Amino acid sequence: MVLKKDIHGKVHPTDIEMQEFDNTKTGVKGLVDSGVDKIPRIFLHEEYMHEKKPIPTKSELSVPVIDFAACSLDELVDRVREASEEWGFFQIVNHGIPTSLMNKVVDGVREFHEMEDGVKKEYYSRDFKNKVLYNSNFDLYKAKSANWRDTLYLIMAPDPPKPEDIPQVCSDTIIEYSNHIKKLGIEIFELLSEALGLKSDHLKEMDCANGLYVTAHYYPPCPEPGSTLGFSSHTDSGFLTLLLQDQIGGLQVLHKDEWVNVPFCPGSLIVNIGDLMQLITNAKFKSVYHRVLANNLGPRISVAFFFRMHIQETNDSRIYRPIEELLSDENRPIYRGATAEEIVKCRYTNGLDGVPLLSHFKLKTKSDAP
Repeated sequence: MVLKKDIHGKVHPTDIEMQEFDNTKTGVKGLVDSGVDKIPRIFLHEEYMHEKKPIPTKSELSVPVIDFAACSLDELVDRVREASEEWGFFQIVNHGIPTSLMNKVVDGVREFHEMEDGVKKEYYSRDFKNKVLYNSNFDLYKAKSANWRDTLYLIMAPDPPKPEDIPQVCSDTIIEYSNHIKKLGIEIFELLSEALGLKSDHLKEMDCANGLYVTAHYYPPCPEPGSTLGFSSHTDSGFLTLLLQDQIGGLQVLHKDEWVNVPFCPGSLIVNIGDLMQLITNAKFKSVYHRVLANNLGPRISVAFFFRMHIQETNDSRIYRPIEELLSDENRPIYRGATAEEIVKCRYTNGLDGVPLLSHFKLKTKSDAP
């Protein structure tokens, strides 16, 4: 990585510290293993440190929980529609994926991140075209502050890596779990299609379920959790995300200007609407901000499966734009057309810069004119 110099030919000290951190190839876990009791300044989040924290009370707001076994099809469609329009987030239970397999996935991800440094370093890279790679902070050199998190990344569809290319400690479980997630994802896309008043296969026929990108996060315990974040506030760039998290907690979703905790629920999966889904539904379904707090407990493990194509994963030049059947004189398109790769590239180019990703794709209106 070539560091940028200012007009005086000097490199900013924090850029040097980021480079030194990156060069260790041991991530945040390497810092914790070294015994740090204060976080390096590249991890300081000034805005979060000065954020007015609410007095701990039991909030009346809670992310919807949908029981797939307790609802009729019509009820499921209604619940999914309501959650997607109002929250952009919901938890599902009795979804058909064995809890035992989910636990194995969490254990396998933990085992990978806790392998010897020499073994993990073989996967360390910032070339996101690789089908399997590991690093800390995908946007390390773009974000204002680094996050207290390490990640294993995998492209699991449409062209997955060879099984032997996936770390052995989690290969079998990741492959098996991916197959379950693909099937469940298609079921959810069918519910979302019907919730939009479309045929059940509409979103599938739009190839929304073709790509599957995985981020397996490891959040080590943090000595100063009030000074940093595990994951900065962001939206997801894809169509749909299915998230598995362990019992540590820390995930929050922004709803009605309030950060709402998304607690661990045994056997559940978290579903959230992505930016591409908001684009094609013309903002009927909401892609909302969420974040992960740092914690002095841990490690926290979470595994996110994003239904989207990855960078240069396909030569498909399909343009995604608001679905025609959802538009009318009263509901004109908000967004311009864009390829899925264009939206994902925008995220990787800008990092988590605090600017809404879809703002780059909004159509200008008369009210926007100077």
